[in-house]
Amino acid sequence: MRLFTCRVCGQLIFFENTRCERCAHRLGYDPALGELLPLDPKEDPGGQLWTTPRGIYRFCENAALGGCNWLVEAASGAKFCAACRHNVTIPDLSLAQNTARWRVLEVAKHRLFYSLMRLNLRLETQAEKPGQGLGFAFLVELPTQGKVRTGYKDGLITIALPEADEVERARLRARLGELYRTPLGHFRHESGHHYWHTLLAGGDQLGDFRALFGDERADYGKSLAAYYATPPSSSWRDHFVSAYATSHPWEDFAESWAHYLHIMDALETACALGLTVQPGVSDDPSLRAIIDFDPYQTADLTAILQGWVPLVVAANSLNRAMGQPDFYPFVLSPGAIEKIGFIHNLVRAQIVG
Repeated sequence: MRLFTCRVCGQLIFFENTRCERCAHRLGYDPALGELLPLDPKEDPGGQLWTTPRGIYRFCENAALGGCNWLVEAASGAKFCAACRHNVTIPDLSLAQNTARWRVLEVAKHRLFYSLMRLNLRLETQAEKPGQGLGFAFLVELPTQGKVRTGYKDGLITIALPEADEVERARLRARLGELYRTPLGHFRHESGHHYWHTLLAGGDQLGDFRALFGDERADYGKSLAAYYATPPSSSWRDHFVSAYATSHPWEDFAESWAHYLHIMDALETACALGLTVQPGVSDDPSLRAIIDFDPYQTADLTAILQGWVPLVVAANSLNRAMGQPDFYPFVLSPGAIEKIGFIHNLVRAQIVG
């Protein structure tokens, strides 16, 4: 994630900011420009229009509910921004608990869209491409319905609303023996399922995928049942990014995709901060890095990982110094790196030109 500065006063501002704390300017994110813009009210009967250095805008309708700070060009007539237009179902926002949790999910979703846009990937909605376009359903469990499960089907990513609750998420993380479970992690993982279908299904590289990840035609339900009945041996670490990735080739791809997005976004943030890692107690070059490159514009995965490994060592050490869990509680084996490299090459070869 980039850092931003207020165009009026130069104050450092962040992706979710809606107001500059120094000059009090209202801020809105322009996804086409990739910038947070200062806004000046424009005289209009509804009081909804804002003047920016780029033209006349208004906020996405979800901004009024505290779920979005993205802008829409006024002339477009669109109600929702480039991220919120993909919402298919949201919870009943007349209930305060639902609204608070929905906002947490929207923060994560918008960060996902930031990365997808940086990768210049296709972003068709369910309305534009029924049963295939990318859509989101944020669902509450009701007594009259069955259990809501986070997952993916036919372009639709379903997120169970309790995933936005820290206590519930920690309970599930402990029960499932997971090292990492966050709303953003869910969005990144489930988007991997979507882009498997978008970039791979029926394509020329499906054979290469099967050679590396396995044959996705294996029965998905039986594979998951077998995984939960008999957890994998510790040897999974030689070839997979997580234990769950062993359950089925689709899950292996989705897990690897999520880690790829973790790496890209964290490295872009480190670059924006001008981070350099140079441990004074070791001459090991693999622990040193000057993170001065944009990973989204870097073709060589080796160069990306040469920045990633020192960053993880530094960030994990800082988290431990604060009594917190590791920033990145994983070790990428050569087998896992090969799969992430496949995804990196896949994205770079098939992005929208």
